[in-house]
Amino acid sequence: MAILSRLVATVLLMLGPSLGSAFAAGEAPTGYYAPQKVVYHNDGAPPDNGAYFKRLLGNIRNHVEALGQDKVEIRVVDHGDGLVLFQLAKDDRDLAGRIDALKGMGIRFLICNNTLTERKIDWHGLYGVKEDDIVPSGVAELARLQGLGFAYIHP
Repeated sequence: MAILSRLVATVLLMLGPSLGSAFAAGEAPTGYYAPQKVVYHNDGAPPDNGAYFKRLLGNIRNHVEALGQDKVEIRVVDHGDGLVLFQLAKDDRDLAGRIDALKGMGIRFLICNNTLTERKIDWHGLYGVKEDDIVPSGVAELARLQGLGFAYIHP
């Protein structure tokens, strides 16, 4: 057993510099990340929702870029103040462009019907939202996706 431990330690020491240089270059070594299924939880961050949404969307973009589009499946569940993202994006070209770019990478944004009903929001007035983006309950959808093997992230 001690021989095996020393062998593993030696291999890690030998790989260490090459892994470090790949990370320093801004990219993960080939095969570093296994495919992932992830659900991001967006419930906003008042009073500065705009800055929070830009960080959230940036985190998601970085996540896709780190793994590659073909190795990650991401859902964003939006409820409560998270729906403000799609209200702001109607007039904010930067936010709208970020949403569109992520959708182009295969990211799905799911909208809570409970929030729409409670806040009397017409989904037609939300940027880029289609009827099939609406789920009955945001929190129930978070639990459903986790049950399907999606890792949970709340930035």
